[in-house]
Amino acid sequence: MSILPKSTPLVAPGHTRPVTHLSFSSLQDDGTYLLISSCKDGNPMLREWTGDWIGTFLGHKGAVWSTKLSLDSSRAASASADFTAKIWDTYSGNLLHSFPHNHIVRSVALSPSASHLLTGGQEKKVRIFDLSRPEADPDFLSEIGGLAHDATVKSVVWVGEHTGVTAGEDGLIKWWDLRTRALATSITFPNPITSMELSRQTGRLVVTSGKTVAFIHALPSNNAALSHTLTLPYYPSSASIHPILQDRFVTGNSGDEWVRVHAMDGEEREVLKGHHGPVHCVEFSPDGEMYASGSEDGTIRLWQTTPGKSYGLWQGQNGG
Repeated sequence: MSILPKSTPLVAPGHTRPVTHLSFSSLQDDGTYLLISSCKDGNPMLREWTGDWIGTFLGHKGAVWSTKLSLDSSRAASASADFTAKIWDTYSGNLLHSFPHNHIVRSVALSPSASHLLTGGQEKKVRIFDLSRPEADPDFLSEIGGLAHDATVKSVVWVGEHTGVTAGEDGLIKWWDLRTRALATSITFPNPITSMELSRQTGRLVVTSGKTVAFIHALPSNNAALSHTLTLPYYPSSASIHPILQDRFVTGNSGDEWVRVHAMDGEEREVLKGHHGPVHCVEFSPDGEMYASGSEDGTIRLWQTTPGKSYGLWQGQNGG
């Protein structure tokens, strides 16, 4: 009987407060990628695919709730409790522009060409900024009355060239046509949305709400089978689908300190222990070889999809 190798996480230290959000870059031409982390310490960090620290973006004066990289990884956008969203040069770490808001900014999304920025947060408004004219007033995505949602906007994502998707604590996910700034369609969950991430490679939005994980087609379609929805025995804080195999997803849970791997039918495959606080965010790497988790304990842990395999800083058994 062969004993499967145990998953031993790599620990990426450096943050001094709870880690709030993790986001991987797209796969680069050389097969590598980057990881960017957000933290209540206000200092987003950029890392190599191995987990090694590259640099820290200094300039926010409050917790950072979301940071994302542009498709080509040359830019980063961040959302903060200091009432700003910021755009950074990822190569130099320099701040390129700061966009003031009137309340906490919870989420940001860059357009594919990094020409525009979407922001959302506790104002319940969603703004779209033209980065070629950073001093210009933003446009708003709104229905009647100027608000995008009736509660805090938890997540904004940019899908394809012309679609923005917003998720709120009002339980609504809304698709917007960014050419007309008009609402295209929406779906309602019975509970507040706790997370929504774009899985670019699978063309899906991965949503958590209450005990539900939903995998929704990222572009609105007339397809009646819009989503694959599962109910878990706990309240997931975040979820991420394997980008290539699409046969499993990982979750974080604010109720305990464990990272879980589930089959797509919801069956629990693995429970991974290592964090010393609730797990707020999880994300698969773009090659599917690992996933990262961020916790209240201030650490990021990197877990191998196939323990025992040589990959990055993990040296497999017998060089296997």
